[in-house]
Amino acid sequence: MEEATQIISYVAYLLPAIVVGLVAYFFFKGHTANEEGRRRYLIQKEAQKQVLPLRLQAYERITLLLERIDLNKLLIRVKPFSDSKDDYENLLVKNIEQEFEHNLTQQIYVTPECWNLVSAAKNATIHIIRQGAMHEKEGNVDKMREWLLQNFMEEITPSQKALAYIKKEVSELF
Repeated sequence: MEEATQIISYVAYLLPAIVVGLVAYFFFKGHTANEEGRRRYLIQKEAQKQVLPLRLQAYERITLLLERIDLNKLLIRVKPFSDSKDDYENLLVKNIEQEFEHNLTQQIYVTPECWNLVSAAKNATIHIIRQGAMHEKEGNVDKMREWLLQNFMEEITPSQKALAYIKKEVSELF
């Protein structure tokens, strides 16, 4: 009987220590998880400070790309060097492709939806140029340019649609 009393006495001394140990374990586990979350937040906040200017610069460059491949501005900026429609069509397409390739790395900093829209605007502009070349079979380069300008001067170009999306996306950053 004395042994049972002694065992109960040991358990009575150990029970508070076990309870305190469990409480301390869960407290420190929660505390370390909270500290880890706080550190991650601070690291993410610091990274955001460094990445935001890069993202804004990427949006600026994509805006410039879209402005340069806008059909109305492209036709005014790139003059034909011969009377061949095929040469002029190839020159316009080459200009668009060069602009696009020059800004290809900007896709890292923008959303996939935005980049897909930019790529679609480029492809649609090339398609419109090819349409214009096919439409004016008997005409010369000037007639092709005139047809493209007349038919797409009043319409919203693919570049303008992509620009509207970019403006919306940039406004969501702030």
